Amino acid sequence: MGSEVSVLGMGSMGAALAGAFLAAGHGTTVWNRTPGKTEAPAARGAAVARTAVEAVAASPLTVICVSTYDAVLEVLEPVSGALKGRAVVNLTSGPPGDGRQTAVWAGRCGAGYLDGVVMSTPGRIGDPGALLLYGGPRAVFDAHCSVLGALGDPVHVAEDPGLPSVYDTALLGLMWGTLTGWLHSTAIVGADSGGGVSATAFTDVARRWMNTVGVFMNDCARQVDSGSAAGGDFPLDLHLMTMDILVHASELRGIDPEFPELLRGLVRKAVADGHGAESYARLIGYLRKR
Repeated sequence: MGSEVSVLGMGSMGAALAGAFLAAGHGTTVWNRTPGKTEAPAARGAAVARTAVEAVAASPLTVICVSTYDAVLEVLEPVSGALKGRAVVNLTSGPPGDGRQTAVWAGRCGAGYLDGVVMSTPGRIGDPGALLLYGGPRAVFDAHCSVLGALGDPVHVAEDPGLPSVYDTALLGLMWGTLTGWLHSTAIVGADSGGGVSATAFTDVARRWMNTVGVFMNDCARQVDSGSAAGGDFPLDLHLMTMDILVHASELRGIDPEFPELLRGLVRKAVADGHGAESYARLIGYLRKR
């Protein structure tokens, strides 16, 4: 049995990973502790390994995606002798410390190890826009990037194998903040006295607006990194004034103002402390203090 990549774990995400490798034309070997779950990828052309050690031995690259990091070690420790000289990519979700500890263990086995996170649902695996983040030796990533590219957009974020999990948590926070802001905005335009706007119509405009939001983020990022917060033409005083308008507009339309009030409270604090002429980047200090 010889293939380009082996996938251990045939849960919903693991099966999606195997399917994407197969769709991209990569020879794929699969294994699962419950044999029945390998039937679907086998029907698509995957080789089915009878044991985990057989799966690892079949390919230079092993991708594992199971329920927990404890389960990762339960699967890999009995086959540690087969890992030397091979690469292991762990796409199991968990805290940063688990990724770092697993990387140390893999290193003792002589394996090249990448810890990764999948910033997508199983249904989007294989889409070029699906984001997957990896941490670990750059040389290991570069050696297998072309195969990992079958899963989506592969991004190496650091040599530190724990950092992808930190990115995962932070990016989920960004997603929830963005989705909540979008839902609040959708509620406002949908309740307008002029007849309201459908969520679909509003979202077409909102997606275009996100390009400008991205410009704001880039500007703020440079200021956060440099420690400066020059206000420019959109200082916190102006943010506060427009937030007052947003809270008032919410109340007029019967929309819960709690979300914009949360944002306004943070800006009010900064303005009260004398930062009204500075930029939104100044708020990073207040968030860090909290």
